[in-house]
Amino acid sequence: MTASRLLALAAFSVLCVLKSSSLDAFVAAVYEHAVILPKVTHAPVSPEEALALMNRNLDILEEAIVLAATQGAHIIVTPEDGIYGMNFTRETIYPYLEDIPDPQVNWTPCDHPSRFGHTPVQRRLSCLAKSKSIYIVANIGDKKPCDASDPQCPHDGRYQYNTDVVFDYQGKLVARYHKQNLFLGENQFNAPKEAEMVTFNTTFGKFGIFTCFDILFHDPAVTLVKDHHVDTILFPTAWMNVLPHLSAIEFHSAWAMGMGVNFLASNIHLPAKRMTGSGIYVPSYPKTFHYDMKTEEGKLLLSELESHPRRLTVNWTSYANSIEALSTENEEFKGTVFFDEYTFVKLTGITGNYTVCQKDLCCHLSYKMSEKRSDEVYALGAFDGLHTVEGSYHLQVCTLLKCKTTDLSSCGGSVDTASTRFEIFSLSGTFGTQYVFPEVLLSEVQLAPGEFSVSRDGRLFSLQPTSRPVLTVTLFGRLYDKDAASSASSDAQPMQLRMMLAALASVVPEVLSNPGCRGQVRKYHLADDETYQAQKGTPGNPEQESCIQLLHPMQDRVSGLSRWYRRPDLLPSASSF
Repeated sequence: MTASRLLALAAFSVLCVLKSSSLDAFVAAVYEHAVILPKVTHAPVSPEEALALMNRNLDILEEAIVLAATQGAHIIVTPEDGIYGMNFTRETIYPYLEDIPDPQVNWTPCDHPSRFGHTPVQRRLSCLAKSKSIYIVANIGDKKPCDASDPQCPHDGRYQYNTDVVFDYQGKLVARYHKQNLFLGENQFNAPKEAEMVTFNTTFGKFGIFTCFDILFHDPAVTLVKDHHVDTILFPTAWMNVLPHLSAIEFHSAWAMGMGVNFLASNIHLPAKRMTGSGIYVPSYPKTFHYDMKTEEGKLLLSELESHPRRLTVNWTSYANSIEALSTENEEFKGTVFFDEYTFVKLTGITGNYTVCQKDLCCHLSYKMSEKRSDEVYALGAFDGLHTVEGSYHLQVCTLLKCKTTDLSSCGGSVDTASTRFEIFSLSGTFGTQYVFPEVLLSEVQLAPGEFSVSRDGRLFSLQPTSRPVLTVTLFGRLYDKDAASSASSDAQPMQLRMMLAALASVVPEVLSNPGCRGQVRKYHLADDETYQAQKGTPGNPEQESCIQLLHPMQDRVSGLSRWYRRPDLLPSASSF
C-alpha cells in the first residue's frame, strides 16, 4: 500500500472516530446557589480564612455537581460570585484570588497543583471534574502582576479580574474568561484592555462564555454568536431582578431566542437582594427555569439539549413596515420605565388594535383579553433612546405591560402580580436593528414556554391563551451601533447625577417603583450617622417617608457612596465611586 493511500486511510479513520464520538444531544445542568457571604471587613482576611469560606461554598457546589453527574449531565454551570460572595473592596478581595493561566499552557491542576503557585480552588474544581467526568464552569478571581512598564498598571501593581473558568471531564483547564463589562460596585476588579472572545469545542457542540452584565453589550456576547458561531452560551451571573423588562429568567430566555443559541444561566440565590432566576434556554422556548423569592435554598436544573440548535432568521421590521398605523383611540401619555421616558397609550377595551410611536420606532399591538377588569390597567409603550443609568446603551423597546395601579402615572413601575389573562396578542415594531429579544412574562414572574412564537416577518404572537395573567409582552431591541456614537454626547450630561442614580438603581430595585422616590432621589442623603433622612422642605410627605422606609435597611448596600446631596453642585464626582 502506498504512503498516500495510508494517509488517506488514516484521515478517513480519524473522521469516522470524530463523527462516531460526536453527540447530537447532551444533558446540561445549572445550579442556583445560595452563596455563603463573607463578613464585611475593612482589612483583608488571612489566606486561610478566605480559603475556609471558599471551601464552605465549594462543599455545597460539589454536592450539586455530583448530583448532576449522577443524573447524566455533561456540563454544569455555577454562578458568578458563587465561591466567595460579594461586597469586597480591591484590597479585601485579594486573599481570594489565584493565578489562573492561559489554557494554552495545557494544565490539569488536579495532576500538577503547584505549577502556577498556590491554587487550591482550581485544584479542587479540576479533581471534581476529573473524578465525575463532567465539564465544570465556575467563577473565581484571577490576579496578574504588572509594573511601571505598563502605563495602565494599577497603583498596587496587579490586575484583578472577575474570571470564569471551565474544566473538562479530564480536569484540564480548557477556558478562561475575564469579564469585560463590569457592573457598578465591581471596583475590586479590572476590565481587560480588549474584550476576550473565549470559545472551546466539545463532542457536543461549540461553547462560548461571558458573565452577567456582558449580556447587554455587543462584545463579547453578540460577537461570539455572530462571528464565532457558538452553539451554546455559558453564563455565570449574579443578577439583580429589575421589572418590568430585566428580570433574569425573562431577559436571558429572550436573549437565547433572539440570538438563536442554547443558553445556560446560573444565578446567585439571595432573595433579600432580589437575586434569583436561573434557567436552561433554547432558541424556541425555555427548557427549564427557576425563580424563587420565598425560600433560601439553592436549586439544581437539568435538561437535554440539541448540540447544534436550529436558528430562525427574523426580519424584525418586515411586518410592522407593511401595515398602516392601527387605531389610537386614546391620548398618549408619558411613563417611566427604569428611568427611561416611554410614550404610552392605554388599552381601553377587552379587544383592540393600537399603535404608539416614539422617534423612529412605531409599535403595533393587536390583542384580546379574557376579561376587562376595572381594577387593572394595561398600556402599550414605545421607547427609542439612550439608556444612561447603570450603563450607557441604546434601546428600542415595544412593550405591552400592566400598570402598577389604575393611575396612569404608575405605568412602567415594578409589578410582579396580575389578574388579566390574554386570549390573543400580536406585537411588532419598526425596529432599526435586527437584534431584538422577545419577552413574555406572566404573573408571579413566570415564563410562558410553548405559549408564544416569533414569525419570520417580526411578530411576537400568542399560540394559545396565556396560562397565567400577563405582566408584560415585550420586544426589547438593542442598537449596538449607536452605543459608541451616543457615549460622547452622554458625557455632556451631569455625570454626577447619572452615577448617583445608577448606584441607587443597582442596590435597591424596590426604590425604582416607589412613587415617593421618583424624582425625589436627590432629596435624600446618607447622613454622617449612616441613617437615611429627608432634606428639609417637604415635612410629613407620606410618599417620601415611604421611600425612606425602603432606603433605611439598604444602607449596607451603598458602601460605595459617601453622601447624596440635593444640590447638584455638591454631588460627589464620578471618581468618588
